[in-house]
Amino acid sequence: MVSGKVKIKNPTGLHLRPAGLFCKTAMQFGCKIVIRKINKSEDVTANAKSVLSVLGACIKSGDEIEILCEGKDEEEALEEMVRIVEDGLGE
Repeated sequence: MVSGKVKIKNPTGLHLRPAGLFCKTAMQFGCKIVIRKINKSEDVTANAKSVLSVLGACIKSGDEIEILCEGKDEEEALEEMVRIVEDGLGE
């Protein structure tokens, strides 16, 4: 398993359009991908391949998330998922 932390930069957070791009990218990989919202008051996790799960995590601009990948292509998946978040998720 590999993981990486990244801060959400786009001004609207993970609303429907960027969450859709995030999930579409995650589905290209065979490994399991989970995101964890890093928050002192609660621990929120979401399946990165499910738009509803990602939207339910209520990830906003400025939130820090941890992306956890486990499986055969975990390294490539983590690298790509971090890259798209750092690039602003298409916004």
